[in-house]
Amino acid sequence: MKDSNPQYQIDYILIFILFAIGTVSCFAIASAQPSLPPFLQNVNFVLKQIQWYVIGFIAIGVIMIIDFDRYKKIAWYLYGFAMILLIGLELQVPGAVTIKGATAWYRLPGIGNFQPSEIMKLFLIIVVGRIIANHNEKYPFRTTREDFILLGKIFAASLPPLLLIAKEPDLGNTMVISAMLAAMILVSGIRWRFIFGLTSGVFAIGSTLTYIYFTHTEFFKGYILKEYQLNRFYGWLAPYEYDAQGFQLRQAFLAAGSGEMQGKGWENGQVYFPEPHTDFIFTNVAEQFGFLGASVIISLFFLLIYRMIHIALESNEPFGSYICAGTIGMFTFQVFQNIGMTIGLLPITGITLPLMSYGGSSLLTYLIAIGFILNVRSRTKIFMFK
Repeated sequence: MKDSNPQYQIDYILIFILFAIGTVSCFAIASAQPSLPPFLQNVNFVLKQIQWYVIGFIAIGVIMIIDFDRYKKIAWYLYGFAMILLIGLELQVPGAVTIKGATAWYRLPGIGNFQPSEIMKLFLIIVVGRIIANHNEKYPFRTTREDFILLGKIFAASLPPLLLIAKEPDLGNTMVISAMLAAMILVSGIRWRFIFGLTSGVFAIGSTLTYIYFTHTEFFKGYILKEYQLNRFYGWLAPYEYDAQGFQLRQAFLAAGSGEMQGKGWENGQVYFPEPHTDFIFTNVAEQFGFLGASVIISLFFLLIYRMIHIALESNEPFGSYICAGTIGMFTFQVFQNIGMTIGLLPITGITLPLMSYGGSSLLTYLIAIGFILNVRSRTKIFMFK
């Protein structure tokens, strides 16, 4: 017997975890301030981070009060808006900014740099979620043909933004979006043998690229990866053999290792490494607060991802579950990639640690993503009797 009056709930546990991560983020950024270059010493990054968190929480509130079906209805409009912004970067329209060889930002007067690939991650989740939900509603009985059609729809929506982002070039966000799409495909209802075939194809492409690299190195450098991207792989595979390419990773090793169990103490970072408040904020925490501080960060992200999985499993709406799956895939991969690159498990790609690193576009993107998760949770019907 089911209660005829289901309750709609706000997930206070997820909100508490979010506040905890935000608090740790501000302390970590403050501790990194003395390690910044002289021209950045006078910038109050903690205050800026708090401002972005406030804006993000306001955005979460707005997202939660809007009926989730509305996002499904306007999904293609949001996607089109983000595509226009990405095409503008490709055409280098006025306002487009090139930083470190990548044309990936717009400069907004009075606000700062804005990265369209960040909002594309959000809007692509919504579009792909809509594609999967509508397809499964139309084809309740699956065959190979229906699975192939669904994959074709997903790739048709995903490839244009992926190619534009990769061309900026932005390898980090290209990888994050790919992981996000993989998570959504896994829960889409496509049969496992079809997914296995797709995975085999991906490995075949990877093997082919590896063969091309070792047999036609110049072609690989000219047409597949940029030289600076190859340098990152060199620095990752042999950081002590490639002096310039392995500098960041060697310094990260030294900083994290010297922190030992309890760290060197607040604002007592002694090893220089670039971006201690953004890409390498985890390394900064490991140096100043040691293994214990690093474990706190990992534990908070574990709780965050676990809670999001719990919400996804309880959702009564397939569309909401797909949104949760994409968000979980995005979070999980980016956390693993960022922490992995700072300790040498993965090559350096220049992506931030979600919700922890300083950065307006990235922080706002992930707070809005959490807003979608909370929206799904608030509209999940909880019955007294199941």
